[in-house]
Amino acid sequence: MSRIQAIAQTSLVNETLGKLVEAIASGEFIPGQKLSEASLARQLGISRGPLREALQRLEGKVVMRTPRRGVRVIDFSRPVLEQIFYVREALEGMAARLAAENSSTGEIEALTELLSGHAVRPELEAGEAYLQRSDDEDFHLAIARAAKCERLQALLLDEVYFQLRLYRARSSMRPGRARAALEEHRSIVAALEAHDPSAAEREMRRHIRNARLSALAGLPTQ
Repeated sequence: MSRIQAIAQTSLVNETLGKLVEAIASGEFIPGQKLSEASLARQLGISRGPLREALQRLEGKVVMRTPRRGVRVIDFSRPVLEQIFYVREALEGMAARLAAENSSTGEIEALTELLSGHAVRPELEAGEAYLQRSDDEDFHLAIARAAKCERLQALLLDEVYFQLRLYRARSSMRPGRARAALEEHRSIVAALEAHDPSAAEREMRRHIRNARLSALAGLPTQ
């Protein structure tokens, strides 16, 4: 009986964590905003125990806790955000290279289908935003998995993706960026289909550089 309860609790914490990340990434909570544990628990319909555990797992990634000020959505300075993008470019470039070498036909077909689904979303068709609301819908996570490199995948999932999901939605809302990002994704898949590691890495790096420029465009220079 105790084992079943432990699994249920873990599942609840994971679900809570996922909903928090989704809400922050979608812009419902903005960088620097204070999060009320009581309010969040009511909105999610859960007790504060699993909520606190989920927030603890996100500390230093997408939230920060300071004495007497509580929990806030993390707000990266421009230099720090730029550094994170540099790391992302290097890691995802390698992930794309490895995916071109290791991905199966089925995985590439799944990526093509994923982008077809993205393309018909109303917000993307209107050029307003390119939102990937869950891990199953995330193009970049699919590439990381297709690379077949557990250490690389862990670095991306545990650090970089959590931190940059705060800014991905806002970046995609800049005029012209959503449709450009979709075309860049298609270029990456074309390189994977050709099993061309150099082209896959080049296209991924180009995509991440463009994302970096878009994300930084709206931030103060100092």
